[in-house]
Amino acid sequence: MTLIMDQAAQLRSLMQQQRPRASVIAVTSGKGGVGKSNVAVNLAVQLASAGRKVVLLDADLGLANADVLCNVEVAWNLAHVIARKKELREVMVQAPGGFRLIGGASGLARMADLSEFDRQRLIAALGDLEHEADIILIDTGAGISPNVLSFTRCADHVLVVTTPEPTAITDAYAVVKVISRDGLQRRISLLVNQVRTPAEARIVHERIARVARQFLNVSVLDAGHVPLDENVPACVRRRVPILLACPRSPAAVSISRLAARLEQGVSVSHEPTGFFHRMGRWFRRQVCDG
Repeated sequence: MTLIMDQAAQLRSLMQQQRPRASVIAVTSGKGGVGKSNVAVNLAVQLASAGRKVVLLDADLGLANADVLCNVEVAWNLAHVIARKKELREVMVQAPGGFRLIGGASGLARMADLSEFDRQRLIAALGDLEHEADIILIDTGAGISPNVLSFTRCADHVLVVTTPEPTAITDAYAVVKVISRDGLQRRISLLVNQVRTPAEARIVHERIARVARQFLNVSVLDAGHVPLDENVPACVRRRVPILLACPRSPAAVSISRLAARLEQGVSVSHEPTGFFHRMGRWFRRQVCDG
């Protein structure tokens, strides 16, 4: 009986490895208030409208608000999956724009303290997303806390959002510095939000990219910029993504262009070591180091 179960497990594992997995993009920032979550939500809208199967995971453990920006009610989160009260598919909700949202992922805050069984169970559940979506967007918290780094370290692509403000620039570089220390291969790009002119955005990117190249030996790609747009705060107040409410507004057009560039960089992989497998290794290291 045990032999049959082992063979069945091996067969399931082989089938999982042969199925393509999603590309995972972590949207992060050095400080709050730079429009990170708004960018993540609208990227999800645009990528979904382009025909991609998109899942947005709200992993801002302190200030989860993607559900507010989408005007959807999220009754369940990953904590209920851990407690075995809900299955993963039950905590996902359909959001306006055609993507699926896992909102208010407060349950992840305790992941490092879970038993090995519960940790593996959750990772296995999350791992199913890699084969049900083309793109998984992770809206992380701001800063360089362990919770944030658990996602940025494991993503295929990290999109760092900043503004032209000096403190935001400094904190954005700090994020690049910390996530580049682990030596993992991933794309890191910079989006400059709330800019007055394209020249202002170029100056910010060139400054961060030059310092990262000189002192970290890391390439920070230019993801473009999003201009200051009075439609953005208006849409936030209305709780409607700007891509849906004002698709021709300057900010919406810029985010659409960003989504097109990100989509070009998305590659469907058949590698078995996807995002959540890498996340599992990271958490196991945390437990061992602790």
